Amino acid sequence: MRFLKTICVASVLTIFVPAAANVILADEPAKAAETVTVKLKDLDLKMPKSWAASDVKNSMRLATYDIPAAAGDKEKGELAISTFAGGGGGIEPNLARWIGQFSEEGRKAVVKKGKAGENEYYIVDITGTFQKSVGPPVLRKTEAAPGYRMLGMIVVLKNEEVYFLKLTGPDATVKAQSEALRAAVGGKSAGETDYEL
Repeated sequence: MRFLKTICVASVLTIFVPAAANVILADEPAKAAETVTVKLKDLDLKMPKSWAASDVKNSMRLATYDIPAAAGDKEKGELAISTFAGGGGGIEPNLARWIGQFSEEGRKAVVKKGKAGENEYYIVDITGTFQKSVGPPVLRKTEAAPGYRMLGMIVVLKNEEVYFLKLTGPDATVKAQSEALRAAVGGKSAGETDYEL
């Protein structure tokens, strides 16, 4: 009788514990998927709630956001969003400029093209040593930041307005937000095609 009771209790635990674990795990993606809608001129974004509007002021930006650091990273990431009259100089020159902000040695860069509804976008994923701007931009001073990553995205709206989204920070921090950045403009990595400069 005692043996049967032990089997029954063990069976109930076997059924109940995984079910409880599934409930906990199911909540995690739900929290990560919580977004807030942001409108910057004609650009509509669905941003993760964890991306906080920054106090950084820059006359060349529509907005700046602080991106939470990934586990193990000591520094948070930064998302800068801009637009310029006349398209800002073109797609390829801007992608090449972003790549040039990393030291050539050890640098890796992959460029893709994607669709987000009726809009299209170009995204470059760069890793290596970033030449990080320090001090006032007019001084053009930089310092080497090894182990960095950048996701530079150019979004071309159907009305031909062009927006620039530049996410920089430690490698793991930026990598963790790769799909969230795409999703913010309605895109995703699945279906993107290689784009050659």
